[in-house]
Amino acid sequence: MSWWPFPSSSRGDEIRSGAAIPTRQERAVCWAARDAYFACLDAHDILDANKDAAAARRACPRQSDDFERDCAAAWVKYFKQWRVADIQKKRRLEELRKQGAQEMEVSTTFAPDGGAGAKGKGKEDIQDMLERKKAR
Repeated sequence: MSWWPFPSSSRGDEIRSGAAIPTRQERAVCWAARDAYFACLDAHDILDANKDAAAARRACPRQSDDFERDCAAAWVKYFKQWRVADIQKKRRLEELRKQGAQEMEVSTTFAPDGGAGAKGKGKEDIQDMLERKKAR
């Protein structure tokens, strides 16, 4: 049996089903499992784990099990789709660079004052807000 960092298997089931919101620690465990799974897919030249599900399962059984155990099912689906889109985007950008396309810097913000350094805009601030909201 694989290691599970949380005390209750029912908690893990709730997270996988979407019935419970993962804590910061649980999200970190999910992201680590995702990264290990994607590294394994990369090592075996598998781009799309949905289309090549059998090959992905054969090549990375432990990483696949960990990823599906440690993340919400909706997150697993999303991350697999995001991976394909991200790799395709990077490949297309590289093709465009080789063709001499000019890259443009674009930055956006939703902060009313331009938001440079404004509280509540970074990843840590958003995670802190989620934790505070959950503690209420």
